[in-house]
Amino acid sequence: MQLGPYPIDPPLVLAPMAGVTDKPFRQLCKRLGAGYAVSEMTTADPRLWKTKKSQWRMDHAGEPEPVGVQIAGADPAFLADAARYNVDRGAQIIDINMGCPAKKVCNAWAGSALLQDEALVGRILEAVVNAVDVPVTLKIRTGWHREHKNGVRIARIAEEAGIAALAVHGRTRDMHYKGEAEYDTIAAIKQAVRIPVLANGDITCPEKAREVLQLTGADALMIGRAAQGRPWIFREIAHFLATGERLPEPRPGEVAEILLGHLTQLYDFYGEYMGVRIARKHLGWYAKDRPENAAFRSVVNRAETADEQLRLAAEYFEALEADAVERSARQSGHPPYAAVPAGL
Repeated sequence: MQLGPYPIDPPLVLAPMAGVTDKPFRQLCKRLGAGYAVSEMTTADPRLWKTKKSQWRMDHAGEPEPVGVQIAGADPAFLADAARYNVDRGAQIIDINMGCPAKKVCNAWAGSALLQDEALVGRILEAVVNAVDVPVTLKIRTGWHREHKNGVRIARIAEEAGIAALAVHGRTRDMHYKGEAEYDTIAAIKQAVRIPVLANGDITCPEKAREVLQLTGADALMIGRAAQGRPWIFREIAHFLATGERLPEPRPGEVAEILLGHLTQLYDFYGEYMGVRIARKHLGWYAKDRPENAAFRSVVNRAETADEQLRLAAEYFEALEADAVERSARQSGHPPYAAVPAGL
């Protein structure tokens, strides 16, 4: 997929997620196979641009291109200014949020609440597209209510306004993240416009990725929650789509290497105090569905220092790796370690 001058290869995109897709996580997912990663949502309200949180979200130093920044708001002029402000600070693609279902966002008449006002959608998109000389993309849902799926009309408005690509989450705003994503509306949108369309929602494994591409005809896939604690999902999907074969699951030792590197990047980016606290949710995601997950989370969430957090995480995954080696040895009928030759 092409976004302006930028090839998105593989056509697998990390979805913008507030509180998740910070610079350390974006860089990690890109290293593990994502063709592109969008920043977490940045407010269009200029009064908040100087806060520490906004400064973290607008930090793209050293990030592989293309650098994509998502902005959110309801005022066309504010959003246009926010687009210019972020482009001046390194954004190479601007994404507009009209997909977030969170109450505090929608109560401010932003995110997916905007889908109820198609005229305002058009004014916002035209204002932002005309404000910057970089590709502008849009993230939406299939509609604002299950009985009011207006995704096709929004897509046509977006194309007419000059939007470069459209990402569609297969749920309406009132569904939040409940139920199953539906792909019929995404397929209808793909048929209705000529711009690239990215399918999003419930893409949790390589087989589902292939199924969604077949059902929707989308140009690319956008993956969000399934990457939490599994950033290697991008290389798994890319390999499966290219070869039809599944990569083996990463061993606990490899997961530990990825995780410990991620934790270190969080400490470096946020400082130790905030980094330790932000790392806790990631530790929970990495350990999800693994043995003794609850006990591990109970212990590691009490860690107050980076050294302690790193030690506990390393010990946990080292124990899982040792168990995996022992199980493999039992299944093969060989001892887990070769005998040490006499005299050594």
